[in-house]
Amino acid sequence: MGEIVNGPGYAVGDLELLGEGYGFRKIRRGLDVKELGVNAIVMPPGYETAGHYHDEQEELYFVHRGRIAITFGDGTTHELGAGGLARVDAPTVRSIKNVGDGDAVYVIVGAKGGYVGRDGRTAEGLSAQDAPPGARR
Repeated sequence: MGEIVNGPGYAVGDLELLGEGYGFRKIRRGLDVKELGVNAIVMPPGYETAGHYHDEQEELYFVHRGRIAITFGDGTTHELGAGGLARVDAPTVRSIKNVGDGDAVYVIVGAKGGYVGRDGRTAEGLSAQDAPPGARR
């Protein structure tokens, strides 16, 4: 994919389009995400972040590539490989270290306000004019 594409009610892109080198990839800004915080981090082998916590937002960590260790405020450490997940409450201190031999890439999603429930609906058989306002096919 060569560029971020913004359509009516959607945006698609690629992590590589949101930055280069190590550090943050601002997915929220790049894809105009409005309802949650979302970033990716590219981290070199051996690098470790400082501990941090949040005042309000819960976070979900997803390891896309590589291997990380996440250490919590209670002193426990858990290693996560590609596909690994961790949910962290806002006030829980956490730090991340790349424990693999190559770069680690992980995605962090943060939000506040709770789950809205199962509100998905099938679009089968709907014409564009039958869909609710804002719904696109």
